[in-house]
Amino acid sequence: MGLWAGQMLGLDVPQAGKRLFTIVETDGCAVDGIAVATNCWVGRRTMRIKDYGKVAATFVDTLTGQAVRIVPRAQARELACAFAPEARSRWEAQLLGYQRMPAEDLLSIRPVQLNTPIEQIIGCAGVKVICESCGEEIMNGREIVRDGKVLCESCAGTSYYGFVADFTVTVRLPTGVETRIHDSCS
Repeated sequence: MGLWAGQMLGLDVPQAGKRLFTIVETDGCAVDGIAVATNCWVGRRTMRIKDYGKVAATFVDTLTGQAVRIVPRAQARELACAFAPEARSRWEAQLLGYQRMPAEDLLSIRPVQLNTPIEQIIGCAGVKVICESCGEEIMNGREIVRDGKVLCESCAGTSYYGFVADFTVTVRLPTGVETRIHDSCS
């Protein structure tokens, strides 16, 4: 996917810089292959995961704004067998067949337009503010301003977690001494 995206966008992959940006739609092993092929990584801020449960990815040229979305063709698994007749199992046929198949037979590509500007998706590296509700740091322009108050997404109400009201944690210090930390939220 990543190699074909580079070819279609006219970019060398794996990239040396940060011109190519990738949005992957799964949190599975496809992400690792795309990362290696493109040199787009979450930690380099050149990849985002939007887990829709699909083996699909959108590749964006951050200089031109041109974007393509690539997905495997529905019939690719069956077609792989024709490209690896010597395979002893379905798994081996897919492994070998995918390597031999032309990209056009294996994958489907469509130009797309992002609903959010790429600059907003990438954010502002190095920008840091403090949430006025919880006091935690918010990086890269991800804060939400509501009623004039700077909030993190959690405090703005879109959190994936909730705090436990009453908890105790036992911590072993480097000296070997155990200590208990207790907090009660009201």
